[in-house]
Amino acid sequence: MNEAGAAREQGRDFLPRFDDKGLIAAIAVDSRSREVLMLAWMDAEALAKTRETGLAHFHSRSRGRLWMKGETSGHVLRVEEIRVDCDQDALLLCVVPEGPACHTGAVSCFYRSLTGDGLERIER
Repeated sequence: MNEAGAAREQGRDFLPRFDDKGLIAAIAVDSRSREVLMLAWMDAEALAKTRETGLAHFHSRSRGRLWMKGETSGHVLRVEEIRVDCDQDALLLCVVPEGPACHTGAVSCFYRSLTGDGLERIER
């Protein structure tokens, strides 16, 4: 491993590794239940805004702009902690959700299970 790789993987410096589009994967998980709520993408602006406000902000690939989770629904994600994976190319947001995380109204975006060739709704 070269010096830069060692610094990124074992050092104390935050050196996020954005992809070639300037994005990094961000997984939101409920701080209390540990349920995975959603996967979204952050660019440098979204990451900075999240750190500044304590509310989850993401980069909308479809709209090509910054958006705050809950900006229209009011279902914000309050960020308690941001964890960084070993090579700093993915983030785990430990959040307190204020309402459902999914735009469909489901608690989590992961509300269906692949069963055979189809999807089955997971009952809580």
